[in-house]
Amino acid sequence: MEQPGNLVAIGDTVIDAFIRLEHAHVQESAKGAELCIPYGAKVPFEAVTVIPAVGNSANAAVSAARLGVASALVTFLGTDEHGNECLERLATERVSTQFISRQNLPTNYHYVLWYGDDRTILIKHSAFESKLPDIGSPTWVYLSSLGEHARELHFELVEYKKTHPNIHIAFQPGTFQLAMKHELAELYKITDVVCMNKEEAQELLSSDEHEIKPLLDGLESMGPSTIIITDGHQGAYMKHDHTYFNMPIYPDIAPPLERTGAGDAFFSTFVAYLCKGYDAIYAIKRAPINSMNVVQHIGAQEGLLTEEAVENYLKKAPAEYDLRIL
Repeated sequence: MEQPGNLVAIGDTVIDAFIRLEHAHVQESAKGAELCIPYGAKVPFEAVTVIPAVGNSANAAVSAARLGVASALVTFLGTDEHGNECLERLATERVSTQFISRQNLPTNYHYVLWYGDDRTILIKHSAFESKLPDIGSPTWVYLSSLGEHARELHFELVEYKKTHPNIHIAFQPGTFQLAMKHELAELYKITDVVCMNKEEAQELLSSDEHEIKPLLDGLESMGPSTIIITDGHQGAYMKHDHTYFNMPIYPDIAPPLERTGAGDAFFSTFVAYLCKGYDAIYAIKRAPINSMNVVQHIGAQEGLLTEEAVENYLKKAPAEYDLRIL
């Protein structure tokens, strides 16, 4: 086995304030499920939990570090106290902060309305000046959610790859990046592994296709060699080495507490194992375990596991928890 490689995650970082709601309900509308609270009223809440240094890429960097991969984060923080809190949290998690830019703007701060086992997030991103620093030659770059302020950074990464051809790229597109489909065509061509949920795949491909294989094929045609699509309780689907796979979810050890970060935990675990020198088959068998444990906790990071803990859960997995070829 190779020595653990290093991973550089790139993406926006936020502070999440989880507000646990009591007096709310969910109703269906033409737009889907909607969270409803009394308008013009004083609405009591049960508790608030503030978690610094989160976001898809920050979560991935922490996940990789806990799995034994040397990780760093490229992100943008304010010079305010919230930015200090994020730096302290990352340092505690042994994530390198050498590539973090601090600017005289507010650190991103989101309000998470938590009701039942799901959440609605109120978001606002500061318009940071976003440049790709010299990150050296990491084994993997993990690119995920960035806002409009970082449009040019995507093109800078394409150019960086030309002069650093040995870098592997993992891409978990966020909302803004999904909307940039045509602009990011060259980025998809140099991406090694891409991961998104089924609805995001349909959106990116402008398709109402519900069968998984055509969606995997569609994403593959854009350039990535390994494609993963997650589909809730149906588990994850992967196309790799001209073969289609399905990996079921790991059985919940208890009812989920809340679902923030489940997707980040899955894909970051997959990429971390690739970074450690394992292949895609080995990695995808372990990725759902971290997702399962994350939803047992508040926020996207508390439940992230060490490699030893992942392997212990795998040893206890039921027989039906196994990768199958479609």
